[in-house]
Amino acid sequence: MSVDRPTGTRPSHPEPEPELEREPLARPVAAPTDLGSGAAATDTAVTALAARRRAHSSAAEQGDRGIVSPAEWRSRRVRWGLRTSHLVVLAGLVVCGLGPMLWLAKAAVTPTQDTLATPMALWPHGTALQNLSLAWNDVHLSHYFWNTVLVAAGSWAAQLIVATTGAYALSVLRPRWAPMLNAAVLSTLFVPAVVLLVPLYLTVLDTPLVHRNLVNTYWAVWLPAGANAFNVVLIKRFFDNLPREIFEAARVDGAGPFALFFAIVLPMSRPILGVVSVFAILTAWKDFLWPLLVLPNPDLQPLSVRLPSLQTSTELDVFLAALFLSTAFPIVLFLAFQRVFLRSAGLGGAIKG
Repeated sequence: MSVDRPTGTRPSHPEPEPELEREPLARPVAAPTDLGSGAAATDTAVTALAARRRAHSSAAEQGDRGIVSPAEWRSRRVRWGLRTSHLVVLAGLVVCGLGPMLWLAKAAVTPTQDTLATPMALWPHGTALQNLSLAWNDVHLSHYFWNTVLVAAGSWAAQLIVATTGAYALSVLRPRWAPMLNAAVLSTLFVPAVVLLVPLYLTVLDTPLVHRNLVNTYWAVWLPAGANAFNVVLIKRFFDNLPREIFEAARVDGAGPFALFFAIVLPMSRPILGVVSVFAILTAWKDFLWPLLVLPNPDLQPLSVRLPSLQTSTELDVFLAALFLSTAFPIVLFLAFQRVFLRSAGLGGAIKG
């Protein structure tokens, strides 16, 4: 039975209101971890690290690889045997290379009788230092020495001017016909120098355009010396390694071909210019055949041409002193510039990075 409640009265115990169903809050879903891909990535990293270590170890082994392995170097017999062989080879090189020069220096201040009787003895009856002054004054070695300096200086200047300008045109300016000219320069390296003697001599007798005879003038030695294709190729290779960004920056700043050549290229090319200078001076200093042909006047001949003709009319000790003085200058020149020469032998670029 239902009981009627009086209106306006509240129940003593209110009925609880029905609760609304609430949706659970969305939780951030974590990215599922793929165990298989993680393991694969780890294996790949380990494999790459192992490969890198093997590459380093193989490179180290190749750098240490030689005729004798590191294990054999630990053997005392092998180590001492190789050191002994190195000393023997070094002593042989010193005797063969430096021995003749030392003997010439000794014979230059040794009397003729001692040189003929005991050529290997070390001043058995004293020295003769006056041989040097006699060779310099009585044989007129100073005059021929000056002629040699003129020949070497002119040949050096001609070779340097032609080689630098030619290499600059082929390497930096790069005109359209540069590959053809480069091939022509390289082709001249295969022509023997002896084959060119007759046409070159005829050219000196009647120089084109000016039609003058250059015989008995130093121009007959200087001008042909400038046509040296080897120097052009050598300097061109060095110019090819120079950074092109510097050339482009200089052109943007308004530098023309001459300013680029004198202000940028030449200062950056001092090492190779030193090498070419040493080559040019030494070649001109010892050249014999061509100065003999174009300088028949004895007053113009260099040492390499004049000294052999003085051998029959000069005492042996004085003649050996003259030979020693004539060879001392190239030796001193090479010793003075040996650092530049050896540092530039690799012909690397002027700027790295």
